[in-house]
Amino acid sequence: MPGRLIDGNVVSSSIRSRLTNRITKLKEKGISPCLATILVGNDPASAIYVQNKQKAAKQVGLIAQDHRLKDDLQQNELTILIDSLNNDSSVHGILVQLPLPKHINEFEIINKISPSKDVDGLTSINSGLLLHNEASLKPCTPSGIVELLDFYNIGIMSQNVIIVNRSILVGKPLALLMLERDATVTICHSKSVNLNRLLLQADIIITAVGDRSKFILKSEMVKDKAVVIDVGTNRQSGKLVGDVDFESVIEKASWITPVPGGVGPMTIAMLLSNTVTAAQNSVSPV
Repeated sequence: MPGRLIDGNVVSSSIRSRLTNRITKLKEKGISPCLATILVGNDPASAIYVQNKQKAAKQVGLIAQDHRLKDDLQQNELTILIDSLNNDSSVHGILVQLPLPKHINEFEIINKISPSKDVDGLTSINSGLLLHNEASLKPCTPSGIVELLDFYNIGIMSQNVIIVNRSILVGKPLALLMLERDATVTICHSKSVNLNRLLLQADIIITAVGDRSKFILKSEMVKDKAVVIDVGTNRQSGKLVGDVDFESVIEKASWITPVPGGVGPMTIAMLLSNTVTAAQNSVSPV
């Protein structure tokens, strides 16, 4: 029997409904949650991501500031903008769309964002708090994946979880969130040996490679009834596809996310949630 779909659109819609209520209550107290997005350059994919985030923010009742900057912007100019937003009490969340142009140091720019407004959860302060299980603002994609599993009552405790990604956006913070939930976690990457053998031991596989020329998760790499979460995005013959050979893997998996419509909507939903949380924290700090 084919695996069941994990529908990110359904889960994100549920989260957005709850956010609308939280935003209404904040506005009754005179607080209008505001998200400021910053896009440097004209990368088409990044522009679409920011557009979608802006649209979603407005749909739930957030104020959305959209800062579009030229690609030859100097780092000190970007720092000045971030400092201005940090000091603006009407702005509760700041998101710098990655990647930045190569002449700008991403680590330094991320850490210019006030941790209390870091709705991507990527500053060194928030990363450290995540390590100690004390983070209020957590990275969006990893926290969205946990929300998906919880919504469908898919157990995490004691499960053997393999994450095919070691980035600061997905793999590393996701491993910490899974450890918080008492999973046994393995992070795999391009230098991992015997990857197929490792994958066959996994109860939950989360893949976020995003390059089908380097990695495709096929059915022979998945054990029966495994849960498969596909974070990858690739363009293939004009269509958006993930890391997973969906048609074959769904025949073995117990649960599986589609691409599109799986993890993607959750990343945006958790960004909105972080912004509302940041607004609440500005009144009653955690």
